[in-house]
Amino acid sequence: MSMSVLLVSLTGAWLRAAVLGGFQRSAALGGTIPKSHDGSVNILLMGLDSRRDNQGHDLPAAMLDKLHAGSSSDVGGYNTNTLILLHVPADGSPATAVSVPRDDWVSIPNLGWHKIKEAYGRAKAAEEAALAKAGSGPTGDALEAAGREAGRAAAIAAVQGLLNVPIDHFAEVNLAGFYDVAVALGGVTVCLNKAVQDDYSGADFPAGVQTLDGSKALAFVRQRHGLPGGDLDRTRRQQAFLAAVQRKLSDDGVLTDVGRLSGLIGAVKRDVVVDDSFDVLSLISKAGSLKAGRIQFHTLPIEGFATHDGEDVNLVDPAKVRAAMKAYLSDAKAGPGKVAAFSGNAGETRQASVARAGLAALPQSDGTASDGTTEDGIACVN
Repeated sequence: MSMSVLLVSLTGAWLRAAVLGGFQRSAALGGTIPKSHDGSVNILLMGLDSRRDNQGHDLPAAMLDKLHAGSSSDVGGYNTNTLILLHVPADGSPATAVSVPRDDWVSIPNLGWHKIKEAYGRAKAAEEAALAKAGSGPTGDALEAAGREAGRAAAIAAVQGLLNVPIDHFAEVNLAGFYDVAVALGGVTVCLNKAVQDDYSGADFPAGVQTLDGSKALAFVRQRHGLPGGDLDRTRRQQAFLAAVQRKLSDDGVLTDVGRLSGLIGAVKRDVVVDDSFDVLSLISKAGSLKAGRIQFHTLPIEGFATHDGEDVNLVDPAKVRAAMKAYLSDAKAGPGKVAAFSGNAGETRQASVARAGLAALPQSDGTASDGTTEDGIACVN
């Protein structure tokens, strides 16, 4: 064996050991969730809006200050404010990322009808209450861990039940994850249609193309106040962030630079929980073959808005959602799409809809949710 081959082999073995031994693992995916059998991979990305780390401990005050996320650890609860299903085909076709709006009103197994974002927190609370009532269950960190496993399982089941597609893996990222990814990559580049300013999230950006550091990146993905589409525009911000990360990984050669890849892995693994069979390096190798712009982004359709238990919710038709999923995946196999293309509900804002009719069907968009792309192929969003 030549020295170069030996070095490559040792480097690969070291990276695999570092990844497999570094991420927190979860058994929440279980054996009841359907899996893909055609070589493709479906990964559910879940972003928690909790001000706590993966062990349930309060994030440091200095970190919360950087995140512009408030000082109380109970703000944000355990809602999954980001739910994205990433489909990576086996044949090298463009990957597809489908966002599930967090306020979709769905039936959550064993918990009743709620916003889909609440499946995690409600199941976590129910599990912890049941264990505490039993009197002989875990306490402290062990109780937190048991509750989170129940929360993950419920969130996965809720999404799978709505979309009716296999889920092969999942990755859960906490609030600090967006910050750490942007820092590790040296910033991410996005484009805004108009200048924005929002005291709630800390967003204060000019119009046009700009590179965001960690704090600004988090503010970018968290803003919903002051945007014409509210949460739907925030969903597109999340998609734009993922597109920016994918471009950075591809254009800067991060995936082929051992040092930078090691730094990226080290930065994110403290913020991420993955299922116990997820080979992260295998995904990285597949992602590396995707050129910038070969991820197609979609947002699931909604039928209108309503109020339940005093909260605004999105009404959805599960049959239409599942039909949309089939169409998104079929379109991906048909060939490359637009660079970082976004599709979904263009429609009117919640405020306009409620003011007009209390409950209104939204027109479905077959175009992009942006005003076009820049010369560098970056889609601009609100």
